[in-house]
Amino acid sequence: MGQDQTKQQIEKGLKLYQSNDTEKALYVWMKVLRKTSDPGGKFRVLGCLITAHSEMGKYKEMLQFSLAQINTAREMEDPDYLTEGYLNLARSNEKLCDFQKTVSYCETCLNMQGTTVSLQLNGQVCLSMGNAYLGLSVFQKALVSYEKALRYAHNNDDKMLECRVCCSLGNFYIQLKDFEKALFFPCKAAELVNDYGKGWSLKYRAMSQYHMSVAYKKLMRLPDAMECCEESMKIALQHGDRPLQALCLLNFADIHRCQKDVDKAFPRYESSMCIMSEIGNRLGQASIYVGVGKCWILQKEYDKALDSLQRANDLAEAIGNKLCILKVHSLCEGIYRCKEQQEELREQVVKFLQCVEELELYCGMCGESIGEKNQQLQALPCSHIFHLKCLQTNGTKGCPKCHRSSVKLGFV
Repeated sequence: MGQDQTKQQIEKGLKLYQSNDTEKALYVWMKVLRKTSDPGGKFRVLGCLITAHSEMGKYKEMLQFSLAQINTAREMEDPDYLTEGYLNLARSNEKLCDFQKTVSYCETCLNMQGTTVSLQLNGQVCLSMGNAYLGLSVFQKALVSYEKALRYAHNNDDKMLECRVCCSLGNFYIQLKDFEKALFFPCKAAELVNDYGKGWSLKYRAMSQYHMSVAYKKLMRLPDAMECCEESMKIALQHGDRPLQALCLLNFADIHRCQKDVDKAFPRYESSMCIMSEIGNRLGQASIYVGVGKCWILQKEYDKALDSLQRANDLAEAIGNKLCILKVHSLCEGIYRCKEQQEELREQVVKFLQCVEELELYCGMCGESIGEKNQQLQALPCSHIFHLKCLQTNGTKGCPKCHRSSVKLGFV
């Protein structure tokens, strides 16, 4: 198969994929992959297969195609192709919650000496790196990466990238419990979709609606949370987006739990777990076990709660998510207090405090914790995070943590 025929068949697959005929699109692309003799065409069709398998939640297959793409790029000895290949490898590992590998591949991308095309990918590399650091609960480095990704998005006028970064920032502030910012950023993403997204995939609308729903839930605006989550789920079902379906089901379950309707919450946790297990989202599985544990606590079924929380802890330790481990210790502490088991209670308190220290989840001005309750936060240009009220009240000539001189508030 020559270059022209390869190009025509790839375009045919893209049209089928865009019209939601995924199976036929995959058939066409796999046929191209087997028959083409054009390395550039092979690289491009592998890119199509990577994107499709990512959206279907088939992350192990995505990883295999990424490895094949890297090999093709090496044969071509083209730094731009190699950068794109390493980015796809980073994304594959990010989806499989291998966050240390993601960071490593992202660093490889940023160290590549490519041309303008490679530089245009740097924003996406920084976004993936930020997501990996967030998965590892390394909050300052995550924020540094997100700010870089936003700068690349603005410099290149890349609204799609800006939309994706805003959704990730929504997730970042959910975890640190600044729920106003957690809502602001996905709302900004939704505005970008409305203003520029006519030619975009509907996944951008679905993504922004999902993150808005999570923020509304945290703010206990449950009818708004349900409405946004239903909109996101509808699009996810239309497009066969299994990863987003799993996240929506988890969020539906959390909303029902917030309404203290555990009978509705449990089956949705179970449905979400089926998909999360199938696609390999271990962080999602850990979040489900935490939610299930909270349901058992509501029903005063403390032994069942402890079992669920132990499963969450095991998964969180395997992927290195320290914030999830912190949540588990906090919930276990409450259970042992209710059960009046003093020895176990002391053990959980010690572990909890060790986690807080490791995560540096405290304000460098007042010394009080960050992420324990809903509070407005603000980052300085060095990406160290403080309570907004502390910055406004105390003022400073520099960052109390790293002593950088500028006190101009950070973009995010």
